[in-house]
Amino acid sequence: MKATVSRPRSAWVEVDLEQFARNWEILRKEVPASVSLMFVAKDNAYGLGAVPAARVALDHHADSLAVFTLGEAQELRDAGITAPILILGERLAEEVPHVLELDLEPCVGSIEVAEAFSKAARERSRPVAIHLKINTGMNRFGFSWRTVDSWGQRLRDLAGLEFCGALSHFAQSDELDKGFARTQSGRFEAVLDHLAAEGIRPRWIHHCNSGGVLDLPDAHFNRVRVGLLAQGVYPSEVCRRIDGIAPVLSLRARITAIQALEAGDTVGYGMRWRAEGPCRIGVLSIGYGDGYPRLRNQGHVLLHGHRVPLVGGVTMDALMVDLATVPEAQIGDEAVLLGSQGSERITVQELASLRGTVTYDVLTGLRGRLPRVYRGGIGDGSPG
Repeated sequence: MKATVSRPRSAWVEVDLEQFARNWEILRKEVPASVSLMFVAKDNAYGLGAVPAARVALDHHADSLAVFTLGEAQELRDAGITAPILILGERLAEEVPHVLELDLEPCVGSIEVAEAFSKAARERSRPVAIHLKINTGMNRFGFSWRTVDSWGQRLRDLAGLEFCGALSHFAQSDELDKGFARTQSGRFEAVLDHLAAEGIRPRWIHHCNSGGVLDLPDAHFNRVRVGLLAQGVYPSEVCRRIDGIAPVLSLRARITAIQALEAGDTVGYGMRWRAEGPCRIGVLSIGYGDGYPRLRNQGHVLLHGHRVPLVGGVTMDALMVDLATVPEAQIGDEAVLLGSQGSERITVQELASLRGTVTYDVLTGLRGRLPRVYRGGIGDGSPG
């Protein structure tokens, strides 16, 4: 089989690994030393590239990783990463052997799944390290906080389980009103007390995501899960800010074509933009097929340090911009679609607003056909 060869492309995601490392150093100083840092590397580390991001995080104070799928875990293990990996969500019975093969720490949120791991532990004569997922109000995965009297006792009687951790998940940690978050924390603590009375005392207790890391220090316990914040993006506009934390991901593309238009000419499908006079239109070979929002006559890119408007509709493989304010623009010039150029910046929050979604959706939507180019560390390279 031939080895895969990296091919150049005129559009790419750029990742500043030096800033990523700095973010982790700042987070380590921000969170008490008694609190472990877990890096949530699911969905390609929110667009960064899971393997390079995980390596940097583990080299800069993260002591464990979290993913959601077996495939994500497999990628990390295949890359030689041996750190503890928590697999989030819930497993089906047929996934249990694969969890064990990859030496993962599964979340367990039902007696049925706990029994499946207990059976596997007995068959291999070695305990399985699990994290108990407690549903305190997210109502997605996990044992209900209301019924701990019944499931807590049943867990105690299952052989072969090592209670490595216990976790819950905030439904609303990044808003000004922390009322329900505090309710969830109270429920979680009550469950932990009940489990302790049953003799179940998990080593790692974790409830906080990035929003909780910022605004709920009383809920840090002895581990926090950091994903979005590590790459310098805040989960909401109202979260507390930390000096020095900065974005590490940018989206860039080069002009691949320029069209000279006359008055009355239109641009793109549906002819939704019409030139009022002679003008030049620049074409970037990137579109919604790469995960860029499918906008129409909205949004900007940065060219020569100026905001340049998109015209017409973003297509699967291309978008067009009006070059009126940058007459010096030429084929090959680099545009920034997300990130900084000169004194201007396009934020992920801006793109999310245009798309009518959240920052997580924008970042994880940047598809794999966009090369990842790493600056300042592992995988340093260029788009060609």
